[in-house]
Amino acid sequence: MPKPLTILEPDTGELCCAPLSEAPLSVEQAKVLADKMKALADPARLRLLSLILASPEHTACTCDLTEPLGLSQPTVSHHLRKLVNAGLVVSAGRVGTFTNYRAVPEALEGLSGVLRPDAALGSA
Repeated sequence: MPKPLTILEPDTGELCCAPLSEAPLSVEQAKVLADKMKALADPARLRLLSLILASPEHTACTCDLTEPLGLSQPTVSHHLRKLVNAGLVVSAGRVGTFTNYRAVPEALEGLSGVLRPDAALGSA
Protein backbone atom coordinates (compact mmCIF):
# COMPACT_ATOMS: atom_id res chain seq x y z
CA MET A 1 0.00 0.00 0.00
CA PRO A 2 1.49 3.41 -0.96
CA LYS A 3 2.47 5.84 1.79
CA PRO A 4 0.35 8.98 2.22
CA LEU A 5 1.49 12.07 0.37
CA THR A 6 2.38 15.12 2.40
CA ILE A 7 2.74 18.36 0.41
CA LEU A 8 -0.29 20.18 -0.96
CA GLU A 9 0.10 21.91 -4.29
CA PRO A 10 -1.10 25.54 -4.01
CA ASP A 11 -3.18 25.69 -7.21
CA THR A 12 -4.98 22.37 -6.94
CA GLY A 13 -4.83 21.47 -3.25
CA GLU A 14 -3.63 18.04 -4.36
CA LEU A 15 -0.89 16.20 -2.55
CA CYS A 16 2.63 16.18 -3.97
CA CYS A 17 4.98 13.63 -2.56
CA ALA A 18 5.94 11.22 0.20
CA PRO A 19 8.89 11.83 2.52
CA LEU A 20 12.19 11.67 0.64
CA SER A 21 13.30 8.79 2.84
CA GLU A 22 10.32 6.68 1.71
CA ALA A 23 10.33 7.01 -2.06
CA PRO A 24 12.31 8.72 -4.80
CA LEU A 25 10.72 11.83 -6.26
CA SER A 26 9.37 11.91 -9.78
CA VAL A 27 10.54 14.74 -12.03
CA GLU A 28 7.26 16.61 -11.46
CA GLN A 29 7.36 16.12 -7.68
CA ALA A 30 10.94 17.41 -7.60
CA LYS A 31 9.84 20.54 -9.48
CA VAL A 32 6.99 21.19 -7.02
CA LEU A 33 9.25 20.68 -4.01
CA ALA A 34 12.03 22.80 -5.53
CA ASP A 35 9.59 25.67 -6.15
CA LYS A 36 8.59 25.67 -2.49
CA MET A 37 12.19 25.54 -1.36
CA LYS A 38 13.18 28.33 -3.80
CA ALA A 39 10.49 30.51 -2.25
CA LEU A 40 12.14 30.02 1.15
CA ALA A 41 15.71 30.34 -0.16
CA ASP A 42 15.78 34.10 0.31
CA PRO A 43 16.67 35.85 3.59
CA ALA A 44 13.89 38.44 3.22
CA ARG A 45 11.25 35.77 2.61
CA LEU A 46 12.48 33.67 5.54
CA ARG A 47 12.25 36.75 7.75
CA LEU A 48 8.77 37.55 6.40
CA LEU A 49 7.60 34.04 7.16
CA SER A 50 9.09 34.21 10.65
CA LEU A 51 7.40 37.58 11.30
CA ILE A 52 4.05 36.20 10.13
CA LEU A 53 4.40 33.01 12.18
CA ALA A 54 5.37 35.02 15.28
CA SER A 55 2.29 37.27 14.91
CA PRO A 56 -1.05 36.56 16.59
CA GLU A 57 -2.99 33.90 14.68
CA HIS A 58 0.01 33.63 12.30
CA THR A 59 -1.34 36.69 10.47
CA ALA A 60 0.33 40.01 9.70
CA CYS A 61 -0.37 43.12 7.65
CA THR A 62 2.05 44.37 5.02
CA CYS A 63 2.01 47.66 6.93
CA ASP A 64 3.61 45.84 9.90
CA LEU A 65 6.21 43.99 7.81
CA THR A 66 7.99 46.78 5.95
CA GLU A 67 9.71 48.46 8.90
CA PRO A 68 11.15 45.31 10.55
CA LEU A 69 12.60 44.24 7.20
CA GLY A 70 13.83 47.69 6.22
CA LEU A 71 12.33 47.18 2.77
CA SER A 72 9.85 49.21 0.75
CA GLN A 73 6.20 48.17 0.59
CA PRO A 74 6.47 47.12 -3.10
CA THR A 75 9.50 44.94 -2.30
CA VAL A 76 7.73 43.31 0.64
CA SER A 77 4.68 42.70 -1.57
CA HIS A 78 6.93 41.07 -4.19
CA HIS A 79 8.38 38.68 -1.60
CA LEU A 80 4.93 37.93 -0.17
CA ARG A 81 3.69 37.12 -3.67
CA LYS A 82 6.49 34.53 -3.99
CA LEU A 83 5.40 32.94 -0.69
CA VAL A 84 1.75 32.98 -1.81
CA ASN A 85 2.64 31.35 -5.16
CA ALA A 86 4.47 28.62 -3.25
CA GLY A 87 1.38 28.04 -1.09
CA LEU A 88 3.19 28.92 2.15
CA VAL A 89 1.09 32.00 2.96
CA VAL A 90 -2.33 33.23 1.82
CA SER A 91 -4.05 36.58 1.67
CA ALA A 92 -6.25 36.98 4.73
CA GLY A 93 -8.14 40.10 3.71
CA ARG A 94 -7.53 43.78 3.26
CA VAL A 95 -7.21 46.65 5.74
CA GLY A 96 -7.53 49.86 3.75
CA THR A 97 -4.80 49.75 1.13
CA PHE A 98 -2.86 46.99 2.91
CA THR A 99 -3.30 43.22 2.82
CA ASN A 100 -3.12 40.80 5.72
CA TYR A 101 -1.23 37.57 5.11
CA ARG A 102 -1.60 34.31 7.01
CA ALA A 103 0.86 31.43 7.13
CA VAL A 104 -0.43 28.04 5.96
CA PRO A 105 0.62 25.64 8.73
CA GLU A 106 -0.38 22.57 6.71
CA ALA A 107 1.99 23.57 3.89
CA LEU A 108 4.84 24.13 6.32
CA GLU A 109 4.14 20.83 8.08
CA GLY A 110 4.02 19.09 4.71
CA LEU A 111 7.37 20.55 3.72
CA SER A 112 8.81 19.52 7.05
CA GLY A 113 7.40 16.01 6.66
CA VAL A 114 8.93 15.53 3.22
CA LEU A 115 12.36 16.55 4.50
CA ARG A 116 12.19 14.55 7.73
CA PRO A 117 15.04 12.03 7.59
CA ASP A 118 13.72 9.84 10.40
CA ALA A 119 10.55 8.85 8.53
CA ALA A 120 12.22 5.71 7.20
CA LEU A 121 13.59 4.85 10.63
CA GLY A 122 10.15 4.74 12.22
CA SER A 123 10.91 7.57 14.66
CA ALA A 124 8.34 10.18 15.50
